Amino acid sequence: MRAGASPRARAGRSRPVAGTLALVAACTMTLVSCGSDNGGGGPSTPSTERPTAPDTASFSGTPPSAMSSAEASARAAASSRAASASAAASSFEASVSAETERANRAAQSELKDVKAPGNAMSEVTMTGKPRAQTGGLLAVVVTITNKSGKKASYAVQVDFLDSSGKAVETRYVGAEDLAPGEKAQPVAVSRKPPQPVLTPKLVKAQRY
Repeated sequence: MRAGASPRARAGRSRPVAGTLALVAACTMTLVSCGSDNGGGGPSTPSTERPTAPDTASFSGTPPSAMSSAEASARAAASSRAASASAAASSFEASVSAETERANRAAQSELKDVKAPGNAMSEVTMTGKPRAQTGGLLAVVVTITNKSGKKASYAVQVDFLDSSGKAVETRYVGAEDLAPGEKAQPVAVSRKPPQPVLTPKLVKAQRY
């Protein structure tokens, strides 16, 4: 019968087993520590990331609020320009009317029974006036020159024609008591809107 192992032999065999158990325990603790390291030592909880605001510096275009402000400013500027142009047109027309209204009424009355073209077409010319000076109105300067040998008055009819050649507006201007060689430059102004564009035409010119 074989005697049992000595205590030294049993101790030698138990060392590998003890070392293995210690290694397993150490790995287990490492895994638990890695999986549960939440700063508080408690059980791990799912991580929730707080959303961050987008970097607007990388966006293109204009922010809605800025766009609305720009649009409002543009509309206000356009409205101001329209009001200014309307005031300029009214001012220009008033100045012309104040100077020539009586002569224009006399011209219209004088031309009532005159057949075109009248007896003074060679003494009358027309020149367009820049709209920048008339508040956007269509206006022509009618130059009347007394080429006769005595004092005379003049009556002139100007029609404004559309693209088909139809007269859509008629204006009368005149000059009274011009001495021989003297010149007058009344202005015929259309009251029609800028569009469609009209063309002025000298229809009658009468010396009386």
